[in-house]
Amino acid sequence: MSPSPTSRSASFWKSLSCLLALPLCALAEENAADLSKVKPAGDKTWDEKAMLETAETRIQQYRTGLAEIRVLDRNGQPLKHTAVRVRLVSHEFKLGCNAFGLGNVTRTALAPALQRAYEERFAALLNYATLPLYWGMYEAEKGQTKASEVKEMAAWCRAHDIAVKGHPLAWHEVFPTWAKVLPDAEVLQLQKERIAEIVRTFRGSIDIFDAINEATVSANFDNAIGRWVKSRGAANVVDEVLNIAHQANPQATLLYNDFNVSTDYENLVADLQRMKAPVDVLGIQSHMHKELWPMEKVWTVCETYARFGLPLHFTELTILSGKFKDKDDNDWHTVRKDWNSTPEGEQRQLEYGRKLYTLLFSHPAVEAITWWDFSDLQSWAGAPAGLLRKDMSPKPLYAWLMDAFHRKWSTDVVVQTDEAGLAKVQAFYGEYEITAKNGSGPDLKTRLSFLKKGPRNISVSLQ
Repeated sequence: MSPSPTSRSASFWKSLSCLLALPLCALAEENAADLSKVKPAGDKTWDEKAMLETAETRIQQYRTGLAEIRVLDRNGQPLKHTAVRVRLVSHEFKLGCNAFGLGNVTRTALAPALQRAYEERFAALLNYATLPLYWGMYEAEKGQTKASEVKEMAAWCRAHDIAVKGHPLAWHEVFPTWAKVLPDAEVLQLQKERIAEIVRTFRGSIDIFDAINEATVSANFDNAIGRWVKSRGAANVVDEVLNIAHQANPQATLLYNDFNVSTDYENLVADLQRMKAPVDVLGIQSHMHKELWPMEKVWTVCETYARFGLPLHFTELTILSGKFKDKDDNDWHTVRKDWNSTPEGEQRQLEYGRKLYTLLFSHPAVEAITWWDFSDLQSWAGAPAGLLRKDMSPKPLYAWLMDAFHRKWSTDVVVQTDEAGLAKVQAFYGEYEITAKNGSGPDLKTRLSFLKKGPRNISVSLQ
């Protein structure tokens, strides 16, 4: 289904337009995976209607818990019989998107009005952002990185309470032009140094990384990374990349990220676990430029990879709001000017998207969903893939997500403390603001974390 690695590599660097058209979301391999190869866990099958009818029950079971909050005044004394507002500020669940529009690492600058709208709508909806570290863009000239640009993007995210992930540390695609003429041994040494340097450089500002992309197919690529995987095997290379990153920051969260949801991926993860590789999360790409994944297959993928006991992140989700690509259209580099969002396509995106987000949010192993791209403007290949249109106006699915994650699946209640200053709340896991009245004075406030694996009994002192 995909063009040959050699022909794609030759065409990729022809012009800047091709660079901007790059399948940054790893669609180079026709990322709408062949789901006929997905193996059901335990030979089970699932029914979409039944799964969606029970989704709300699972959401309450897996995304909420009973919080017992002991509220103290600034002197450490219980606030008795006091009305306290408990408001979710940010879900523990990561609702995200790539945030490439925040900077100029992969794209040209937006007009100021469009930039403001992009940022405002991003911050209003999301709590998780993927930032670009593609080698051929991050270090387009040997030794000259865009670390300062990425740090600015990360700082903006921190200022808006948005967690960040770097993507990716290693990949056979977006290979630097200057590296093509170097011996493989030198390239691989530079690649390993790059991994350690990035993880150390961004420690404290980016501590989550897609460590390596798509190693299950890397051997098909005729460059130093592809030949490295071909000679040493995917598991050995992934293990080495993970260990380099882990040694540079033992507290970093490291993902392996792939579109190839087949036995190749399963066998790779099994090998990594036998090798005790420091992989923390499994990343699953789900670009749907040609067709939509049936819900039964979505659940099958979740169940299949949940068996490894690691959290699952849907790292690169695309649902078009316009026409699909033809089945035999494997041109992933041309930026199409006439690939527009349509009212019918936006309705289809809404109807499918709300089912998909509901189903994924209800699965206990799924801890993050990252959309790809936020706006149709400068989207990969010009596809109508955004939650926003080219003018940054929201599509219906954006509005639904705002309602679902900020109202329906949220906690904002006023409760009365008892004689001991205790308030009990069934609450979604996440970061909270706690507020109480202080007579005629200013409100007393504080923040707390109520996490799935954290304590249920929490004492807070309002200031």
